[in-house]
Amino acid sequence: MFNKIILASKSGVRKKILEENKIKCIVEPSNVDEDSIKESLLKNNATPEIISKNLAELKANKISQKRTNDLVLGADSVIDFKGKIISKPINREQALEILRDLNGQTHQLISSVCISRNGLMIWNYTDKASLTMKEMSEDELIKYLAKISDETLYAYNVYQIEGEGRSLFTKIDGDEDTIMGLPVKKIKEYLKNYK
Repeated sequence: MFNKIILASKSGVRKKILEENKIKCIVEPSNVDEDSIKESLLKNNATPEIISKNLAELKANKISQKRTNDLVLGADSVIDFKGKIISKPINREQALEILRDLNGQTHQLISSVCISRNGLMIWNYTDKASLTMKEMSEDELIKYLAKISDETLYAYNVYQIEGEGRSLFTKIDGDEDTIMGLPVKKIKEYLKNYK
């Protein structure tokens, strides 16, 4: 039986989800170069699901090589918009462009989690949610972005569903924890049966 898990992510939301579900964790970010890995995978025609899963696995494996016998949880989320990956914006202009693309459209949010031990993946799971953004004017998009802090904007793929981001959508199909980047119910199921 495990008594704690190492979270290979600096995401405060993921840490909070684990804590709210009575899973003790120690945060140790993996600091993998996500952009170059995504670029490499895209050149090889990887699907958004494969990219999300591979990133989660790389993060978990990297930390678990150093943390012998500990269980390490890696996680990654990507936005799949018509088969194209939308990455986190690097500035506010790019954030506005992303919102323009998603405006009035439906996209998929894919979240993958991986648990590794001694440098090898021992379990993984990927889940999807579907989100439909309401039709908004340019002025409304600009006003929405003005309400969002830099920290939130650059960490949550333009919207933070547990905060202001909820107001962007007319329809949300899927698990809220998946949308926030951590399908915790499946993690709990796995940990409950872990020997």
